[in-house]
Amino acid sequence: MSKTDLQARPIYHRTRDSIEARLTIVFAALAVSRWIGNQTGWSIRKFVRATRRYRTIEIRAGDHTITAVDPLPADLNEALNHIHRNVGTH
Repeated sequence: MSKTDLQARPIYHRTRDSIEARLTIVFAALAVSRWIGNQTGWSIRKFVRATRRYRTIEIRAGDHTITAVDPLPADLNEALNHIHRNVGTH
């Protein structure tokens, strides 16, 4: 795992609070990405690339709400199920 994988670009902070906030965000992202990797068996790069294109859109037309969802491939659906089953257990 590198800063590139987290897209943590160098930012020049001048105050201690700003520096600590930035480090907290980067380490939280690292922890979440490691947890996702452990749950799915996928690299974070593979997970981000696989999930990036999927969105859910809700359209309201009068009293009706229409939801448009792209169907997920089986391997991504399985990886997400692993995550959902283990949320809150660690």
